[in-house]
Amino acid sequence: MNSLVLLALLASVVAGKAPRLKFVVHGPPRFHFSRPENYISMYHQEGSDTLYVGGRAVIYALKFTNRGVFDVQIPVASDQTAIDTCRAKAAPVELECDNFITVLQKVNDTFIVCGTNAGSPRCWMLVNDTVLTDVQGGHIASASDISPPYPSQKFISLPADGSLYSAMSVAGGQSGSIRRTFGPQKLLKTENVWLLNPQFAGAAIIPSSEKYKEEIYFFFSEFNQSAKMDEEPFRARIGRVCTVDEGGIMQLLPNSWTTFMKARVMCGAGNTQQQYNNLKQAAVVTAQEQRAGIMYGLFSNAWGKKVICAYSIEDINKAFSTSRLKGYSSPLSGNRPGMCARKGSISEQNLIKNLGVIRYNPEIEDVIRPVGVAPLDLPTDDEITHTLADITLAVNDEHYTVLYLGTEQGKVLKAIHTNQEVFIISQYSLFHNEGPVLNMAIDSQKGHLYVGTAMEIQRLPLADCSRYGDTCRDCILSRDPYCGWDKARRKCVTIPPGYNTTYGTLLQNLDQSNSSVCGEAAALKQRRTSPKEVVIQSNTSVFLPCPVRSFHAFYRWEKDNCIKNYPCLFSGDFCVLGPLVDTPLKEGVFRCMATEDGFKVEVISFRLVNDGRLLSASIASTFGLSLLLAVATLWLH
Repeated sequence: MNSLVLLALLASVVAGKAPRLKFVVHGPPRFHFSRPENYISMYHQEGSDTLYVGGRAVIYALKFTNRGVFDVQIPVASDQTAIDTCRAKAAPVELECDNFITVLQKVNDTFIVCGTNAGSPRCWMLVNDTVLTDVQGGHIASASDISPPYPSQKFISLPADGSLYSAMSVAGGQSGSIRRTFGPQKLLKTENVWLLNPQFAGAAIIPSSEKYKEEIYFFFSEFNQSAKMDEEPFRARIGRVCTVDEGGIMQLLPNSWTTFMKARVMCGAGNTQQQYNNLKQAAVVTAQEQRAGIMYGLFSNAWGKKVICAYSIEDINKAFSTSRLKGYSSPLSGNRPGMCARKGSISEQNLIKNLGVIRYNPEIEDVIRPVGVAPLDLPTDDEITHTLADITLAVNDEHYTVLYLGTEQGKVLKAIHTNQEVFIISQYSLFHNEGPVLNMAIDSQKGHLYVGTAMEIQRLPLADCSRYGDTCRDCILSRDPYCGWDKARRKCVTIPPGYNTTYGTLLQNLDQSNSSVCGEAAALKQRRTSPKEVVIQSNTSVFLPCPVRSFHAFYRWEKDNCIKNYPCLFSGDFCVLGPLVDTPLKEGVFRCMATEDGFKVEVISFRLVNDGRLLSASIASTFGLSLLLAVATLWLH
């Protein structure tokens, strides 16, 4: 009975935070590494079927098709001199004395590749997926400003407006910095006093209908080594520069940013002590050519617990545009220091004054707080390792954000973030070899998500509509912004590009779990299944399994159409009916019922037939719960 007691303790399905649906995907297209790649970089161009993955001394060019993945491997070995030097000076880890490809970025027509080169970073230009040559065209910074010397050092690279921007975290004797490192514009950097031991978590372009106002946000944490025992040493930050920035004048900030500003970011429940100050990773979605969107930050606290907070880009922009500057008490008149401006649009007198202000006071006073005040309500069972976000236009002509959350166990959670809540649409178990999700890339144009671990790369469709079921109710309750119920074709389909929201016939309901838009389809008569016959002996303990499809549904068993219900014992993804007190598991028809959105459906049914014989005690005693359950599941196929 110990097994029964254990199951009884698990006798509830956790709704709300739990993924509504769980899928196991182990089919193609996928790519297996021949050896573990513990550090991977990714580059994917919208609309392409090729994903570039940087590994240890190799670039993988992976072409994905429905039949599988075709790979070209481009070797990029380290200099032997660099390897010998690395080993002599004791790298952070001996295994890091190799050429880990850290940067794969296309800047206009130049495909830049950089690697650690065993502690002495180098950069090349990839031509025709086969040849590595020296980088040509435009200015380029030292490779050590673009790539870290070791793969464990955090860094960010981002192409924007024909230039490459790089952010390097503090490590060893190297101070952290934000730089423009390649392109036709002047190469710029942050002043050392502007950043306090930064650890970078992400970067994003913030578009604007006025090109000269385009900005780049950098997300990072600063570490205060002199913090007192009762002080949190981390401070989460957003740094900002303008893409039109060409540096200061000969006397002041000649090779530095003149538009750099930074703000503190808070993540927690209001002003309570439960705050998360260490920003680990960030993802941004923006509306094209509009200064609007959302930043999602993955934070941890002093005990390692991780949460996600969401921030309005409009709120961040307003703070940078209106807040007082920390440590600067004089009024700000005329052209505000740090604002994006066309070259020559500010008088020399104002320019010199503004440069002096920004040089010593780049931080704003306003604190950036999350929308909804508190962190997003997400599952706590899975530790999130990577976040990615997409924005899509729904049937109601509104934009919705879809979050993809990679976990420590190699799973991917797909969620929709609305004004009211975060709803976990589904969970994907993708990999044969369980391990943390290291990197992800998204192709909104072709509708693909690429997910990578140390052993595998897998591609998923963003719109996985056929998995949700063949009824209007199943499709609507999925609350997937990419999918809608086609009334004419009677199937769950992908929302096509350019869908006409005025004359279209697709149904969705994304803001709540309510299938009433299906009309009569939601009130169909209760579906009946054909009972599977199970012949039992008189003294046999029987366990009947019911597969759990929706983890937001309420599951119960019924016998012979009786009003009385019998509870589930949960074992994995099954609602099990077992021989508990007052459960007449001898003869009759037992039906597993799932209730969701006020609608009850029959999942599976069994007809137990007692043949009157007794099973020998010696055999019965060898049948444990797991074996009986396994035998019973044969009827599911």
